[in-house]
Amino acid sequence: MHEKNKPVSPPKPPAINRQLWLRFLTIARPYFVSEQRWTLRAGLGLLSVLLLLQTISSVMFNRETGEFISALADRDGSRFWGSIWRYGYILTAAIPIFSYYYFLQDTIALRWRKWLTHQFMQRYFKERAYYQLGQANVIDNPDQRIAEDINTFTSQSLYFATVVVGSIIQIIAFGGVLWLISPNLIYFLIGYSAFSSWFTARVFGKPLIGLNFLQLQREADFRFGLVRVREHSEPIAFYDGEIREITLLQRLFSFVFINQTRVLSWKFKLNLFQFSHTFLTAVIPTVIIASDVLSGRLEVGLAVQAAGAFAAMLIALTVMVNHFEGLSRFAAVVERLYTFSQALDTQSSQTTDQSDKKIVIQRGTSLTCNHLSICTPTGERTLIKQLNLSVNPNKGLMIIGESGTGKSSLLRVIAGLWTTGSGEIVRPSIHELLFLPQQPYHPLGDLRCQLSYPQVDKTISDEEMLHCLDLVNLSSLTKRCGGLSGEIDWAKVLSVGEQQRLSFARALLAKPRYLLLDESTSALDAANESRLYSQLSGMDITPISVSHWRKSASRAILIIISIPPI
Repeated sequence: MHEKNKPVSPPKPPAINRQLWLRFLTIARPYFVSEQRWTLRAGLGLLSVLLLLQTISSVMFNRETGEFISALADRDGSRFWGSIWRYGYILTAAIPIFSYYYFLQDTIALRWRKWLTHQFMQRYFKERAYYQLGQANVIDNPDQRIAEDINTFTSQSLYFATVVVGSIIQIIAFGGVLWLISPNLIYFLIGYSAFSSWFTARVFGKPLIGLNFLQLQREADFRFGLVRVREHSEPIAFYDGEIREITLLQRLFSFVFINQTRVLSWKFKLNLFQFSHTFLTAVIPTVIIASDVLSGRLEVGLAVQAAGAFAAMLIALTVMVNHFEGLSRFAAVVERLYTFSQALDTQSSQTTDQSDKKIVIQRGTSLTCNHLSICTPTGERTLIKQLNLSVNPNKGLMIIGESGTGKSSLLRVIAGLWTTGSGEIVRPSIHELLFLPQQPYHPLGDLRCQLSYPQVDKTISDEEMLHCLDLVNLSSLTKRCGGLSGEIDWAKVLSVGEQQRLSFARALLAKPRYLLLDESTSALDAANESRLYSQLSGMDITPISVSHWRKSASRAILIIISIPPI
């Protein structure tokens, strides 16, 4: 199997340990020291205050609950209604506190997601890392990691952080209440929570984390398969390939189903333990203090307070038990983002390290190849050996040869996409080159976007765009799509020939110094092809064309060479 087509093997599933914590900090820390750190710290400070007020409200609710129950037991009406009124005041103050707390938490998570997504996207597109990672096939579904894993990471990070901080505050707040009522409950609580947390991590840790890690990859693979069907619906329909496609998708979904079944099996076992733990602890505090209540040494209301305080402290002390399934998914997300970040760092270091580059690219005014030998990225095959050529401005070049001889590979090397081989290339800046592939690319956007792509700084008037559409014989396109602001599914509505002419219009508007065409007029008839090339003769654009030999193309090309197979 070719190296490029080898399936990505999943990394070793993570565990909830010190290494996971360090990997979490690697991803999280940059935001906390970024230019937004003061806004973030203010938000977290306010969030902490709200969390403290929440806990105080919970303690007061617990106290008043015990108070009005004791009043009912004593048949004391004034004491009962006084407690109910105080409960109502506390409730009125607590509702906006609880509501704004969750609003603020989600807002901080959203801003963190925005910042982190921007950082990952910058790194993903820097030095064409997206292309190199795709060629190396070392990271599965980077789109899912950016779109979904970052969202999960930021929201769950804040959620678990507030859970931990809230648990600490609850332990302090309710610990004093519980100690005054029954110290025995404190002793039992510490021992029981320690055992249940150890048991959960020991028994359910490794299986659930590994399965959740794999589930994220399975789900992303299935979704990617569905997207491919949508993007390539027409060729699939032409091939009558529905049976083949649905078979593949069913196979991908079977992986999702089988792994999710295993997840559910382990979640069932975890739920058995968690519900036993929850229901058992609901009665334990009452059993422990029952003798004091029955003997009259302790009011019924205090027993209710003790039960409430015990439950609050137990939730705080057994936070891992109660959130273990969510923690296992979170651990998988941390691992996927960390490996993605490491892959981007590795790719960046390889790109910037000139010593790793075998083909040297120098800046110059013309395009020259000196003793250029080109190998496939894996180095397993030599495509071109010791090529020397020079293309001066306003002097065209046609590259012809049999299929598989390296014609398109030469353009990849000129663009800097491939560096495996030896020799030197002297060329202008990449911004002075424009590549037109055989299969045109159409970004999301209106007709203006299609014509101006990939330029972002240059202002092009509507008159220029309309004139260029006329030059490439697409003057009727504006009527079909609703003007220059019209937006349609370009790849589906336009024929391949129309798409190639639209791409040629981009070149006429961009006016690059060198235009590299990789069979980019293959779907055109001779008249349209000749018309396109004739437009270049009056412009300061030097064409370099990869093509099978066709007599009509030679009219616009001044230098013709053939690259024989090695």
